[in-house]
Amino acid sequence: MTADIGERTYTIKEAAALTGLPASTLRYYESIGVIAPVARGESSKHRVYTDADMNLLIGVACLAATGMSVDDMRHYVKNGRLGPAAAEQQIALLAERAERLAEEARLIRLRRKYVKLKIDYWRAASVGDDTEAERLADEARSLVKQLRPAR
Repeated sequence: MTADIGERTYTIKEAAALTGLPASTLRYYESIGVIAPVARGESSKHRVYTDADMNLLIGVACLAATGMSVDDMRHYVKNGRLGPAAAEQQIALLAERAERLAEEARLIRLRRKYVKLKIDYWRAASVGDDTEAERLADEARSLVKQLRPAR
């Protein structure tokens, strides 16, 4: 496939900079079918990304940033080409990802609270407030139980 395009095009270096994905990841995503093969320059045979390619890559970069697996990204892009016929599958993929992100956010909130408790503990300890330090230590220990993975 060669590029014979009248629209704005981007080199792999530019595509990497604009998406935040390393060039090696862009090549990998192409090789495993997350994205379709990219057009090549007529003389250089280097990858030439179009605005449409960039829109897709930015979307894929967003999905990757959510922690979506490569396999799920490949399904998402494939389903996207089917349009409304694949809506239910798209909703299921995204709903599962939203649930995982919500759990990650919950854990981050707990970890931030733990760090704040430890800061407050050390502040109390540094001024000799043993009663407050012990209260904060107890609260931190209680919080640790919430951070342990379920067995």
